[in-house]
Amino acid sequence: MVNSPHETHHRAFQQIPELFTSAFRLLDLPVPDEAVVTAIDSDLTEVRPVERHVDTLLRLEFPDGDPYLLLVEAQTKRDPDKPDSWAYYLSYLRNRYGCQPILLVVCRDRATAHWASRPFRIGHPTHPNLTLTPLVLGPHNVPKITEYERAAADVPFAVFSAITHSNDPDAGAILKVLAEALHKTDDESRTICAELAASGLGGTPAAGIWRNLMETGLFSFRGFVAEGLREEGRVEGREEGRVEGRAQGRKRGREEGRSVGLEEGHRQGRVAEGTEKLIRLLEVRGIPLSDDARLRITACDEPELLDLWFDRGITAATADEVFADPQPD
Repeated sequence: MVNSPHETHHRAFQQIPELFTSAFRLLDLPVPDEAVVTAIDSDLTEVRPVERHVDTLLRLEFPDGDPYLLLVEAQTKRDPDKPDSWAYYLSYLRNRYGCQPILLVVCRDRATAHWASRPFRIGHPTHPNLTLTPLVLGPHNVPKITEYERAAADVPFAVFSAITHSNDPDAGAILKVLAEALHKTDDESRTICAELAASGLGGTPAAGIWRNLMETGLFSFRGFVAEGLREEGRVEGREEGRVEGRAQGRKRGREEGRSVGLEEGHRQGRVAEGTEKLIRLLEVRGIPLSDDARLRITACDEPELLDLWFDRGITAATADEVFADPQPD
């Protein structure tokens, strides 16, 4: 089970092997029409008592030409010791398998990606014996997929883009397009991609947007994402049930967490929750709120209207677009 943003960023290549073709094209590497991708044990420990594990290791076999080993490493921050490990991985893999290894580092912030992209030299400063230059994918060169047609044409890469840009102010727009594109996939692919996205977003504000998109009934999820949503609902429901049965819940799970809820408390709870979610969404997306706009939100006592504003807030560029009255036909 993929259960952390770091792990998800590299294991996406294991879960969706064809993702490597999109990565190679983005890095201007030739991609044959047909390729066989095989996952390899990532444990590189030798007889000596030194444990070394790569993140993800794939064998790429092409119809014409020699096979390659694709080593995918997820990097979340600068690590002065990592280049030495990378050099070891490449030398060891070349010696063990007799194939040319390719190092691909995936990052979720520009500073780390910039650091990982530079040449790392081993040897004398004026005449290094070895120069290590990783291939790097990160926010600096992975496009933000915000058009439906582009997302639907390559859903796996749209998932990878969403994870890579999980801290971006435009994450809401990226995720909305991804959710729409998932409608065009089969059940198994939809589940894999949706759960990879949920895990890869981790504790970022974008994760809340993704949960909301899932809870609106766009999809029927299985596995750890669905169970996580139900458990979250049960915990929230038990807590809210102690306060006059407020908020019988947005959906699944909350009804399991309490036995009694008053109708008025339910409505008040929805209003309070909708207000908090909307303000948080607009803050995360960097949309300025005037005092009048903030007052309009906090004074609203209609949960349905707050839900409408939240949906608009996922893609709106200004507060005025959130509150805009519908145009007459």
